[in-house]
Amino acid sequence: MQRRDFVRTVAVGAAASMGLPRTALATSDTTFALAHLADPHIQPELRAAEGCRQCFRQVNALKPDFAISGGDLVFDVMATDRRRANLLYGLYRETVAALDVPLYDVIGNHDVLGIDPASPVLYTDPLFGKKLYENRIGARYYFFDHKGWRFIVLDSIGTGPDPKDGYYGLIDEEQVDWLRSVLEGAGTGTPIVVVTHIPILTAFMAYAEGTMVAPSRRVVVTNGKDIMEILARYRVKAVLQGHTHVRESIEYMGCKYITSGAVCGNWWKGPRMGHPEGFGLLTARGGEIEWEYRLYGFQAGSGQ
Repeated sequence: MQRRDFVRTVAVGAAASMGLPRTALATSDTTFALAHLADPHIQPELRAAEGCRQCFRQVNALKPDFAISGGDLVFDVMATDRRRANLLYGLYRETVAALDVPLYDVIGNHDVLGIDPASPVLYTDPLFGKKLYENRIGARYYFFDHKGWRFIVLDSIGTGPDPKDGYYGLIDEEQVDWLRSVLEGAGTGTPIVVVTHIPILTAFMAYAEGTMVAPSRRVVVTNGKDIMEILARYRVKAVLQGHTHVRESIEYMGCKYITSGAVCGNWWKGPRMGHPEGFGLLTARGGEIEWEYRLYGFQAGSGQ
C-alpha cells in the first residue's frame, strides 16, 4: 500500500469512528527522533530541489524514525495553471524520494490549486482547490500512532465563500469534530503532537511589524483559541507549525508551539528575518519532547 493511500485510509477510518482505540502509552524509556521539514517550497528555479536534497542528506544521516513536512510543499499552485501545478507536484514527489525515512505530509496554502484570482484554473475544474493535493499527495488531515505517541495532522487552510478569494487560517467545523474524536480516542494519558501549517499560536507579527500589530487572518488560525482550549484537555506536548519561515517556540499551559523555520529560508533567497534555511529535529523521551533547529548549509545564489 502506498503511504498516501495508508494515510487516506487512516483519516477516513478516524473520521468514521467515534470509538477510537486508545494507543499504547509511551514508557519512560521510549526514545525516538523525528524531523520537521517546514516549507520546502519546491520549484525548478533558485536551486530549490538541490537545496531540498542537501537538507534530506543531513536528515538521513541523523536517522530519525520519520519526517513530517510543514506544508507549502510546492511554490506555487495558488496562482498558476494546471501544467505548472502538475510539474511542481511531480518535482516534489521526485525530490522527496531521496529521504530514507517515512514522510508524513501537511497541506499548506501554496499547495491549494487556483484560489488566487491570477490563476487561470476555473473553480469548476475537478482538481480545483484542495482536490489536486488529495490526488497527488493524499489526505488533508489524519492521525497516526508511533511508539506510544499520537500524531495528529491538520488542514489549517480556510477558503471561500468565493472560491477565488485566496485563503485564511481555519480549522473547519467538520475537522474540529473529527479532532475531538481523535483526541478522545487517545485518552488523557497519551502524549500527543499536533501538526499544522498556519500557526495556532505565534508572536510573528511582534517580530515582523511591532508588538502592537495584530496578526491578519492569513498569519494565524482564526479559531486558534478554540483549538487551544480543546487541546488543553489532553496531554498535547507540542504543536508543530510552519508558514512564517521563522524559528520560534512558545510554551503555554505545558504545550510547546514550535515553528521550525523553513527548509527554503526566505523562499530560497537566503535567511528570512535572520533565520537561515533549516529544519526541526525533535526527540521524544518518555512522555516529553525536545526541539532544536538544525541548519544544513545551503548557500543561496551559489553554484554549490
